[in-house]
Amino acid sequence: MTNRIRPYAWGSRTAIAELQEREVPSAHPEAELWIGAHPGDSSVLEPVAAGAGVSLLDAVAADPVAHLGAAVASRFESRLPFLLKVLAAAEPLSLQAHPTLEQARRGFEAEQAERVPMGSAHRNYKDPLHKPELICALTEFHALCGFREPAVTVQLLSQLGSPELDRYVPLLAGQPDEHGTRALFSSIISMPAKVLVPLLDSVLAACIAQVRGGSQFDTEYRTALELGERYPGDPGVLASLLLNRITLQPGEALYLGAGNLHAYLSGTGVEIMANSDNVLRGGLTPKHVDVPELMRVLDFSVGPVPVLRPEQQQPGVGRYPTPIDEFSLAVVDPGAVGPSGEGVTLQHHGPLVLLGVRGEVEAHTADGTELPVRPGHSVWVPATDGPVTVTGDGRIFVASDGLTA
Repeated sequence: MTNRIRPYAWGSRTAIAELQEREVPSAHPEAELWIGAHPGDSSVLEPVAAGAGVSLLDAVAADPVAHLGAAVASRFESRLPFLLKVLAAAEPLSLQAHPTLEQARRGFEAEQAERVPMGSAHRNYKDPLHKPELICALTEFHALCGFREPAVTVQLLSQLGSPELDRYVPLLAGQPDEHGTRALFSSIISMPAKVLVPLLDSVLAACIAQVRGGSQFDTEYRTALELGERYPGDPGVLASLLLNRITLQPGEALYLGAGNLHAYLSGTGVEIMANSDNVLRGGLTPKHVDVPELMRVLDFSVGPVPVLRPEQQQPGVGRYPTPIDEFSLAVVDPGAVGPSGEGVTLQHHGPLVLLGVRGEVEAHTADGTELPVRPGHSVWVPATDGPVTVTGDGRIFVASDGLTA
């Protein structure tokens, strides 16, 4: 497959280029490598594959059962239900959340009825689909994800020593649960600039003092300072102090369901998501923030977010546990099964995408075709192609639907 790279400003000039063994730095920031059949940027099948020379989107549309399998084609209306990416963040992404399937359907229908242009900066819903996602770290990966346990957040805010912020802490201290979290976040996100700017100045000055003196919340305070420098006057800087600050090591992952408020801060990872464009932003961005709609979709559940590790499915294959039908992600180390060179055989009833991330790996299809799976490159395996055997001394990720995985 040939895949496109999205050149967003927050992207890295080295991460994807190094993965693909190209010269660095790249000519412009490279943020996301898109792998799939998204209408906005479909992968293209190379000549060795069936349907050669056409976009994967068109190939699936022409013969959905052959490419997706009968069960997936029926369940997802002849669409490939997932999109795979390599995400390379040199700078923070926006603070955001995604709707449930029902919220997305209602929101899309409402905006269609109001005739909001699809390209409008004020459009929230690009499709009637939800967008759960999984991010798996290739490098150390930093993120904000979900609302922290309220008692810990009260301690963090109180220790900061900002008199201006102390006026708001009782909203959470007096009701240390998801309702208090909602009240405090709502106050922050809807705060007028004339109140927000001096509050931010006080909070950031207090963060500097705490970092200089040493604190158990050093990482959280440093994160607020970094965000405040990049996004002056943005309520997302304050909101970051309410969220779990997470560092993933390579191989660790986060699953983000509907309503989870999150922001990726830095690092490179493999991301898989339902094939949707629906994003409700909450800050750390110059783009449109629809506060009422964001408040409708946010999940104010509190507490730590589980860090996922692959569960062994068969020798050499570990799968990340996710609760949805749209996607599943596995990591495959064919050399881990022993020195015999037999590799790992992947049985499947739906489509597969093989993404190389390290070393030399080959995919052997049932018809005898041998395809290299080079780092930063991918191979498409239609549902009807039969078992695939993966050999070599390297590592790949395997994306599939969650329905037949």
